[in-house]
Amino acid sequence: MMNVLATALKQKKWTIDYPKGEPVLPERFRGLPVLDPAKCNSNCHACIEACPTGALKEGLIIDLGRCLFCNQCVRACPDGAISFSREFRMAAGTREALIYKNNSPKLSASLDKESKRLFSRSLKLRQVSAGGCGACEADTNVLGTIVYDLGRFGVQFVASPRHADGLLITGPVSQNMQLALEKTYKALPAPKLVIATGACSISGGPYIDHPEVLNGADPILPVDLYIPGCPPHPLTILHGILSLLGRL
Repeated sequence: MMNVLATALKQKKWTIDYPKGEPVLPERFRGLPVLDPAKCNSNCHACIEACPTGALKEGLIIDLGRCLFCNQCVRACPDGAISFSREFRMAAGTREALIYKNNSPKLSASLDKESKRLFSRSLKLRQVSAGGCGACEADTNVLGTIVYDLGRFGVQFVASPRHADGLLITGPVSQNMQLALEKTYKALPAPKLVIATGACSISGGPYIDHPEVLNGADPILPVDLYIPGCPPHPLTILHGILSLLGRL
């Protein structure tokens, strides 16, 4: 017992200071891309050909909703025009805002005044894995640990959509999950929110345009928040939710 108490005193607190302070990120963390058009040879196309999801377009444009942060474009570019920063704040309120060029993204999201009044202090979410691999689900679950302590912001995951204010969707939305997802959404009491978490739920991710998936939640549900990544880091998810609620 004394050893347990001594260890607890030595460790002090586990919960991170964010958003009051800047968090400590893993050494290998890949965040918001950094683009250098001056170095780009527009006739090269090496990065475009290397991208497995077609996230890169002519003119050094990256669709963060498709990006897997796999680093293949960085390896392929002979001129070093692309790199990844340590910026974890990448959530957006519209799909168009994830089209990233000239290092000037509009990656903020916020509810209207009435929705903030309703949800900013208490938000209940029902998480739905719509054909996901489990990675986004795992990073979402991490938010419930003492390190992130999502509950301190009044945000909780619930078991029933009838007890929820919104859906947090992961996975590319497979054909077999479409009906279940639509029914879950209908079971939510109004007003309600939808959060698409991870490249799969935004665009289909590595399964994009496969006949068995719908390329994310957009085709069937109105999405209020897009959180890119494959999977998104827990801090990226946390920032997105707090930004939406106006808690930053």
